Amino acid sequence: MTEREETAIVLDFLPNGYPFDRRPMHQKTSIAQAIGVKKFTLLELVPRKGVFLQPLAEVYIGDGKRDDIHHINGKITTDKLTGTARQELEHVIKELVEKDESKFVEFFNTAQPMSVRMHSLELIPGFGKKHMNEIIAAREEKPFENFADLRTRVKLIPDPTLVIVRRILSELSGNEKHKLFVDR
Repeated sequence: MTEREETAIVLDFLPNGYPFDRRPMHQKTSIAQAIGVKKFTLLELVPRKGVFLQPLAEVYIGDGKRDDIHHINGKITTDKLTGTARQELEHVIKELVEKDESKFVEFFNTAQPMSVRMHSLELIPGFGKKHMNEIIAAREEKPFENFADLRTRVKLIPDPTLVIVRRILSELSGNEKHKLFVDR
């Protein structure tokens, strides 16, 4: 069973629901669009009555008692995000990657071949066989400690934070066959 998201970051809050919802005002519910902290799952949340969520607020969505969220409507795709949520998405993902840097450094330390012809490191934007070989050689000497260490030991590598953010955005938009960081 896959691990579920425990917390999410609010990307946008619509206190009166979606503008295209044709139901009468008294039947509409508040909606929050959010992204899961661990697996970058895009979610549509329904807050409790009277709760006003601030964009970029972290909310608990796990199985226990939720203070702010009544229920989760389900996963959503990037094309269903509001303009505000789309604007916040890259910024929030960048913050999450920076906050959990060790998880992504671990990816560079343990990434394995996916097939005889393709290595998972090559799925990172801007990485080819040359970067892949340099990373593998450097990590065999000593595992990377952080992104700064990775950049110091592997010459001409693109900014690890930015390329991981680009990969996550690409996975979220459905452009990628293989998922490295986003909930499968």
